[in-house]
Order: sequence, then structure tokens, then C-alpha cells
Amino acid sequence: MIEKVKQTTSEKLLLAVFIILGIVAFYIFLILPQKCLFIKSYDPQEIRFDNPENIAVLNVNCGNVIIKLYPDISPKSVERFRMLINSGKYNNIAFHRVVKNVIVQAGDLEFGRKDNLNYLYIGTGKSGFGTIKSELNDEIEFRAGTVGMARTNKLNTEDSQFFILLEDAPLFKGEYTPIGQVVYGLEVLDTIADDYKREYVLRPDFINSFKLLID
Repeated sequence: MIEKVKQTTSEKLLLAVFIILGIVAFYIFLILPQKCLFIKSYDPQEIRFDNPENIAVLNVNCGNVIIKLYPDISPKSVERFRMLINSGKYNNIAFHRVVKNVIVQAGDLEFGRKDNLNYLYIGTGKSGFGTIKSELNDEIEFRAGTVGMARTNKLNTEDSQFFILLEDAPLFKGEYTPIGQVVYGLEVLDTIADDYKREYVLRPDFINSFKLLID
């Protein structure tokens, strides 16, 4: 009769460690990359634009988000936005506020930097360039893909933070400053990390780069 060999406690612990490492490796190398698997990659150099000087390219982990700016609708706000993009201020800045399938928000230059993330104050930071006046518009519809300037609950407090809608938000019309519209790559924003427990993300994704098509 063959006797069953019992595992020692150390052997059981070692087996548990190998199982955990296997699960982690499976997630990192097989599951995690899948979120970008079916996302189309848009190369702005291969697209013809009527007004290329008004095109901005936001790059995140799963690809490019191509935005058409509204300089004729919100001139001062777009001017600020262009300046921050051109100076590289948005690079490595967190998407600190994300509501799944609803909205993503970024642009906290003070507390949202990748190398100096402040979880306590993120979302309240400033750019150092001062606030600008709200440029409200009763004609522009806030539909999925609309890019707007974020503010506090008071008007004329826009600074550097911006949001992009992932669904239509008719109540935003006339309440927030529209600065552009996503024309390609809206689906890329669906892959931005969110936290189902809260709007403010504990382990956020970051903007890789933000550039104007024509400097």
C-alpha cells in the first residue's frame, strides 16, 4: 500500500507563492494588454484636416485622441489651452477624475504630475498662470467627445484642468466653456483607468504627451 506523502507547511507556502506569481504574470502579460487590443490606432499624419492648425493630439496608453479646437467659439480659453500644450505642461499629468462611460478629467498641473502625485489635494491644483473668464455658449451642444474647461462651482475660475465627455451631457450647455471636440479616438478614452468606488482615481492613468499638429 502506497502511503500519501503530506506536504510540509513550507512546501504549502511555496506552492501558494508560485500560484500567486502565476496569476500576476497571467494578468500582466495576457489580460492587461487586452484592453488596447481592439482599439484602433489613429495617425494624425495620415489624416487630412480642413484646419490642421486647430488640431491637437492627446496620446495615452492605448493610442491617440485627436481633438479639433474651437478658437472662434472660446478664444481666450483655447489660447490658454494651446499655450499649456505647446509648453509641454500636460505631459505626464494624471487623469485624476474618471466616471466610467461618462467623463474623464485631467490637467491638475500642481498636484497631478506623475513624478509628484498628491492624492490629498489632486483636483484642486492650479497652473500658476491665473484663472481666466468663462466663455459660455448657448449654441454648442455638449455631446460625447466634447472637450471643456473644468472649473469650481463658480464662474470665471477656469485654469488648466479640462474634461472630455464620454456621453452626451445636455445640462452642460451654457454652463461650461467648450474648447473642442474629439474627432478621432474617443474609444481610446474608454480604456482610461477608473475607480468604481469613487470619482477620483487612486491609481490613475497619465497623459503621455499632448501636442498641436502644427506648432
